[in-house]
Amino acid sequence: MGREASMRPTYQILAYITTDKERILTGGTLNLFAKNKEEQQELTKDIAKAMKADVVELHCGDYMVIKV
Repeated sequence: MGREASMRPTYQILAYITTDKERILTGGTLNLFAKNKEEQQELTKDIAKAMKADVVELHCGDYMVIKV
């Protein structure tokens, strides 16, 4: 069965880390711009570890830190 439209998602996006300034969005989520891919990966790993959260790598190369 599919998710009912009235049900809220059971996850929270804690951070969005990108190397592309065009993908920085405003809102309640922490948005970080990394200088390069290595810094992006380190930031993602450190934030996820500190918040005891999971990491999702998007097709575009950006990362989201989510809490399930």
